[in-house]
Amino acid sequence: MNAVTPRPAERTARPRHYLMCRPSHFEVTYAINPWMDPAKPVDTGLAVAQWERLYALYQELGHRVDLIDPIPGLPDMVYAANGATVVDGKVLGARFRNAERAAEGPAYLEWFRANGHPELHDPEHVNEGEGDFLVTAEYVLAGRGFRSTPAGHAEAQEFFGRPVIGLELIDPRYYHLDTALAVLDGDEIMYNPEAFSAGSREVLRRLFPDAVLADAGDAAVFGLNAVSDGLHVFLPEAATGLADKLRERGFEPIGVDLSELLKGGGSVKCCTLELRPRA
Repeated sequence: MNAVTPRPAERTARPRHYLMCRPSHFEVTYAINPWMDPAKPVDTGLAVAQWERLYALYQELGHRVDLIDPIPGLPDMVYAANGATVVDGKVLGARFRNAERAAEGPAYLEWFRANGHPELHDPEHVNEGEGDFLVTAEYVLAGRGFRSTPAGHAEAQEFFGRPVIGLELIDPRYYHLDTALAVLDGDEIMYNPEAFSAGSREVLRRLFPDAVLADAGDAAVFGLNAVSDGLHVFLPEAATGLADKLRERGFEPIGVDLSELLKGGGSVKCCTLELRPRA
């Protein structure tokens, strides 16, 4: 069990390297999660404008952001976090459960091949990238129950050589781990207990006894679909209660409006794939 440590007096932002995909072809024409409703109008121009603000914020705060070209017919490609998982410079590709997204996995792997990432693994088993794999200092936390599979978790552990901790998701609204949990810094996390099975809640309590806990209201506006650079936490602006808790811990929350992209079941983290270099 990790010991409870004193909360640091000061936080430090560390430059990060992200990959994003502009939502030029974003639309909702099918439903593969509870947030998607093809009957609801989607404003692609608004989705692009909201995404552009997040893209600009990262750069304004000193982070490097690379872009992958969007492909017509792949409206969910904007959710770049699902495209791969990158740890210590090693790239584990994604294999999607739903046929509607299957072509995204090869498209993202091709980007990595073309951009100087030699250590690549094309997976045999279903995993949906950083949708279900979240990296702390010690572990790779891995969601299962709706998308990624235990076999995919084992494949990730073998490839990365890091302990992979499987966590069972039980609420279909929080179908990916990154909708129910976010890594803040090192082994600090925040999460929604109600999204997990009883056993997984106990695992999280043991490993992260000082975690920030989100209430149902902040979870429902995707407040946990967040990105942290160690100081700044980018999260949906509607998650005001969670923002207050983060301030108490010394973080600087930055509210972002990605309401149009929430119609596809994603927000800040879904749009952001972190490229972690070799340690």
